[in-house]
Amino acid sequence: MEHDPGAMLRRQEALDRGYSDDEIRRLYTRGEWQRIRRGAYLSASMYSALGEEERHRFLIDSTVHAVSDDAVLSHQSAAVVYGLPLWKTPLDRVHVTRNRRGGGRIKRRTTVHCAPIGEHVAVVDGHSLTLPARTVIDLARTLPFEQAVVVGDAAVRRFGISREDLDAELARGARRHGVDAARRVVRFLSGHSESVGESRSRVMLSSAGLPGLSQKGEVFEPGGRRIGRVDFHFDGIVLGEFDGRVKYGRLLRPGQSPGDAVFAEKQREDALRDLGFQVVRWTWDDLGSPGLVAERVRRAVARAGSPRGWVTQAPLPSAQRLTVRSL
Repeated sequence: MEHDPGAMLRRQEALDRGYSDDEIRRLYTRGEWQRIRRGAYLSASMYSALGEEERHRFLIDSTVHAVSDDAVLSHQSAAVVYGLPLWKTPLDRVHVTRNRRGGGRIKRRTTVHCAPIGEHVAVVDGHSLTLPARTVIDLARTLPFEQAVVVGDAAVRRFGISREDLDAELARGARRHGVDAARRVVRFLSGHSESVGESRSRVMLSSAGLPGLSQKGEVFEPGGRRIGRVDFHFDGIVLGEFDGRVKYGRLLRPGQSPGDAVFAEKQREDALRDLGFQVVRWTWDDLGSPGLVAERVRRAVARAGSPRGWVTQAPLPSAQRLTVRSL
């Protein structure tokens, strides 16, 4: 029987299909199979087409059977299974946490943390995970600030995590390494970021000390008609837009071409300017030059008048429900 190139194959399954250990070794040494970890393989063509998070999912699937039954996925591994975005976050090891106070260790493909988990864990795709609030705090303790904000913003938005939930997890981990850094992240988190770029933009704009920064505004004209939604606004007079590479693809309506989407976006921006708003755009590349973006915003604030419309806070989406079990 041929191996499905899109499925992971374990050594025993390969032996059952008629492969010998010598054949398995030749397949991965010749580069036809990719060894995910000892005894687990994927076709090289499939592996090369995967993103980092997808590769990590295969690493998780090849690893969990070898860890203790009381271990649950945590940190970035839990974030990957939740489907949360990660930016510049190492995914070379599977992270698990055991519900005990000592015995943590780091291996080539696995990091085992030991700490009290609490009374409940989430279950996603058959995997047991630390709850979203706990996952956010673990990452806020162990990742740099910007990376922690990226994943934390997404978790707060998707799962409706409250500040009280996060504060409770901070209290439970009050003596753990990195908790002071985690407190700084928690104070900064927002559920209004819809992408990695928007979270990074908020870090950039806040670090520049720009006053009156708000996120996700709904813009209305004097008669009360909604004109559109903007990523950021400054005191309700300057509108800020992060122009990500996939933005116009997300704006596509059924039967609409990318060119039509760009034209519709231009019309929306013209309508905003007609109301007297200043509009500042920046791209992913601009995130590496925070001073330049901040100066553009300051110049827009300086020349802004009194718009004829107004901006209100856009609502948050409904929280995604999770399956939870007791430990």
